[in-house]
Amino acid sequence: MGAQKETLGFQAEVKQLLHLMVHSLYSNKEIFLRELVSNASDACDKLRFEAIAKPELLEGGKDFVIRVGFDKAARTITVSDNGIGMTREEAIQHLGTIAKSGTREFFAQLTGDQQKDAQLIGQFGVGFYSSFIVADRVTVISRRAGLPAESAVKWESDGSGEFTVEPASRAERGTDVILHLKEGEDELLSRWKLTEILKKYSDHIATPIRMKKERWDKDKNEFVPTDEEETVNQANALWARPKSEITDEQYKEFYKHVAHDFGDPLAWTHNRVEGRTEYIQLLYIPARAPFDIWDRHQRHGVKLYVRRVFIMDDAEQLMPAYLRFVRGVIDSNDLPLNVSREILQESRDVKAIREGSTKRVLGLLEELAETRQEDYAKFWAEFGQVLKEGIGEDSANRERIAKLLRFVSTASEGKPTVSLADYVARMKTGQKAIYYVTADTLEAARSSPHLEVFRKKGVEVLLLTDRIDEWMLTFLTEFDGKPLTSVAKGDLDLGELADAAEKEQQQKVADEYKDLVAKVKAALGDRVKDVRVTLRLTDSPACLVVDRDAMSGHLQRLLKAAGQKVAATPPILELNPQHPLVQRLQFEEAKLADWAQLLFEQAQLAEGGQLDDPAAFVRRVNELLLDAAAKK
Repeated sequence: MGAQKETLGFQAEVKQLLHLMVHSLYSNKEIFLRELVSNASDACDKLRFEAIAKPELLEGGKDFVIRVGFDKAARTITVSDNGIGMTREEAIQHLGTIAKSGTREFFAQLTGDQQKDAQLIGQFGVGFYSSFIVADRVTVISRRAGLPAESAVKWESDGSGEFTVEPASRAERGTDVILHLKEGEDELLSRWKLTEILKKYSDHIATPIRMKKERWDKDKNEFVPTDEEETVNQANALWARPKSEITDEQYKEFYKHVAHDFGDPLAWTHNRVEGRTEYIQLLYIPARAPFDIWDRHQRHGVKLYVRRVFIMDDAEQLMPAYLRFVRGVIDSNDLPLNVSREILQESRDVKAIREGSTKRVLGLLEELAETRQEDYAKFWAEFGQVLKEGIGEDSANRERIAKLLRFVSTASEGKPTVSLADYVARMKTGQKAIYYVTADTLEAARSSPHLEVFRKKGVEVLLLTDRIDEWMLTFLTEFDGKPLTSVAKGDLDLGELADAAEKEQQQKVADEYKDLVAKVKAALGDRVKDVRVTLRLTDSPACLVVDRDAMSGHLQRLLKAAGQKVAATPPILELNPQHPLVQRLQFEEAKLADWAQLLFEQAQLAEGGQLDDPAAFVRRVNELLLDAAAKK
């Protein structure tokens, strides 16, 4: 370690975050103490875990403690711990940069609305930087466990853009965070006030939080600190306590600690599981999605403990990827304390914990959907697309997940409130399938020409517009014995929904338009697989469909947009024999090829596709309009 004091600059994102916090979070400034105590608790947990393999790190004793004190004369508050501590390099890395992935995406979501930004900052996790809400200078003195006293480091900054690091000495391992308070923050220089904040936000912390007792000094006419300390929190693992002893407020505050979220959770489940595998689970459903929800590799949701000893906070083996939004704690009685990621991957106990926890979360969601429908609607808005991943990834729970899905339909007024069970309950007499249409947007789905005959007959159709829907549907092929059928695939067979007269009419028009169909097919060549007449249309002259087992046009477009090579699958052009334009084509000779191209390109546009040559389309439309005007 160098012997000189060094001045360094904050990472650009830190400067931006500091500015946002001071302005957006000041109304809830008390959280600075919660965040610092939470960090101190994590430092003790990490040392407890490292000491399993290296007991010598516990020089100075095995008892972990967090101390909170204040100095009225110096106007400082100090939060100390005897946890893992930091080296000089670690202080620079942890206190001068944000090492979190997705930082750019996080800042891109900031709106300038202080209330909304405050919520987002809370989801991002502010930790140490919350100190600058109440302090105009922060000093950190830290020594890494296992290093000598003179190897400590002193870090200091006023939060304006730079910080200094220099050598220091600390008798014990651990960290002191010293806050030099801003003017106007003197109310925090009170044992009563600090104790109130600690009991409110940090009572659940398993590490003892100690403060010096006070006695009344008659001469000074005020309380003065003594040398005697007392523990101000319950200092035992909240999840290990009986549910009857834990209030809702305590559950909520523990969530904020474990999830680094400022908001309350939407729901939680707390259970002690006994049997061949014994463990405790305290799992939460957040109210809002984190900014990095689509990063499937960010698995920091569930913390693993073994007999109250913290092991890791990103144990991806404990929860499937489609439930990566779940936060909480799992504490096992059976796993070894020196458990590694390799052991987690192969352990039968871990597999049992994962299966049990997955079922518990799905049960919690089922309860939400049944008894708290407004809250479930909030959950679906935030996490619905992520839950859909489970249809393809968790075959054992596919049926349960399918019941939790919510969709927009032609009967739901644009809101994703329709479950598959709701749809089945409303099916028409004689209806054999669950019908759906996929599109890029809700407006495109609503106006799809494929819906026309279904509107005519009053048959409900699901409107699927999430990018994941096409992938999901390759696994979700039926529900309650009813096949899920795309309205844009295959030769439409309405079964009993079509009466005998309609079926007879379809055969009649097929014969009547046989010659026109052949001419249109010849004009379009290899751009289409086939051309045929259909009764699925009532207002549009034509539409495009694909064979039942072929890749839909919507999926082809999604894959191309993602940069994947997709083998071209020519669609089938279906013509509406009731439309005046199609009827006129029976008598068209000179411009038939142009009209055929126009119908094909219109059908492409109607389903959200892009034209290969838009300029040629415009030219063709203009020529046909001029030709029609001249004939008048």
